[in-house]
Amino acid sequence: MDWRDAPWLEVRRRGSNPNVVSLNPDVSTQEAGQLSLGPAQVPLQTWNRLLEANLFGLRGDHPHVSGRVLLSFYMRRVANNAFNEPIRVHSRQAEVEATTNLAYLLGLDWKLASQYREIAAREAARQQLKKAINDPVWGRIVGNSADLRGQITLAEARVARLEEQIKAFRVVPEYENLKNRADEIARRIRSLSNQDVADKRNLEDIEAAIREEKDVDVRYLEPVYQELGVILPGQVRQRYEDVRLFHESIIRNRRRYLSEEAAAIRERLAARKNERERLGSEQAQVLRQLNEGGALEALTTLQRVYAEEQASLDALQNRLAAAQTLESSARQIAAMRLELEDRMTADLEERQAIISEATLLFDQFAKELYGEERGGYLAINAGRSSLKISPRIDSDDSRGIGNMAIFCFDLTVAVVAHRHGRGPDFIVHDSHLFDGVDDRQLRAALELANYVAVTEDMQYIATINSDDLDKAINRGYDPDGKLLRTRLTDAYSDGGLFGFRF
Repeated sequence: MDWRDAPWLEVRRRGSNPNVVSLNPDVSTQEAGQLSLGPAQVPLQTWNRLLEANLFGLRGDHPHVSGRVLLSFYMRRVANNAFNEPIRVHSRQAEVEATTNLAYLLGLDWKLASQYREIAAREAARQQLKKAINDPVWGRIVGNSADLRGQITLAEARVARLEEQIKAFRVVPEYENLKNRADEIARRIRSLSNQDVADKRNLEDIEAAIREEKDVDVRYLEPVYQELGVILPGQVRQRYEDVRLFHESIIRNRRRYLSEEAAAIRERLAARKNERERLGSEQAQVLRQLNEGGALEALTTLQRVYAEEQASLDALQNRLAAAQTLESSARQIAAMRLELEDRMTADLEERQAIISEATLLFDQFAKELYGEERGGYLAINAGRSSLKISPRIDSDDSRGIGNMAIFCFDLTVAVVAHRHGRGPDFIVHDSHLFDGVDDRQLRAALELANYVAVTEDMQYIATINSDDLDKAINRGYDPDGKLLRTRLTDAYSDGGLFGFRF
């Protein structure tokens, strides 16, 4: 093949080692300003980069524009169903991918056209989330935004409270000793209170006994005996007096004992009161120290709880983001589409001259095939999901006319790209493109391709069956000087095709 800065270039690639390409000469050194005269083997990626740079002028980063895809518009393959419609080169090719690469060849803003891919990706993600929302498990995992906002508010309050506690926390030395002392003081105060209860009950009993204790009056005995006519002798009266004195002595001793016991109880009560006051002051001091801080273990536990609450808050916020994405994604995607459509429309208006060039070429080629009675148009406009490129020839939608629309479109793209240095100077069509095409249009197509190749300094290659070529010749087509005489045949003893005999 012809190659820039080289008289010719031989390219080989073996099926046994498809990731290596043999070049003769080594044109990969052109990037460094050199040209090697000998052969070389380069990785397939290097060869792809050379094709992109030398055939399509693609250098540096060019996301979503690929030399392999671009080359597919110049060499359509029937195995990929590339002849089904003009703008796609294989059946499962996304429209946004096809139009992005075509926008580059036509001189439109391909970077703007490629932004439809981002919207398409977001739409696909939204559809997946929309399907998942009907799953009850998903609903429990994510939930709705209203409930999650309430949970997040409570979680934020808990996190803030724990954060303040950690900031104000002070590690108290010998925290466990202070805690044990506080417990011991509390037990001692309870014991003193219990002792007070018993002593107060005893004191009440003693005071009651003291009030009830009375002297025995025996003076009434002698008048009673006198009334009975009994005169007590002096000795008897003396014995009664001795008994009375003895009894008074017992009462005095009992009263003194009870009074001394009551006084002892009062002293114990007063002593315990003083001890409780002292213990109360000490307990207040210990508790104040404990309230001002805590042990290192307590701080560690507090920090662990804070980390758990923070993780829970983060999870809730992620769930809220997912729920909001689902709830608002439809509006956001619609807004993005509208904005991109407006920007695309404005850009197309600015590039109207480029669009007019392609449209006029397509119409010219269509009229060369079908005459003035059938016009062709190439509509380029901003769509909702991609840049819309619609080549069409007025017809009854027959297969042959549809194939000729592809023929005219490919010629248009190749000519425009070649004129402005964005494409190579050749285009290849397979015989399948001419299936169902009327003999007259077949002749006209071959003559048009020859005219375009000559006037635009390009090369047009068509692989065509000999019987189809005969149809064009019968309609007046002259193949002289255009036919490659090489033949593949199995008619001779040394014939065959790729090593197979028939």
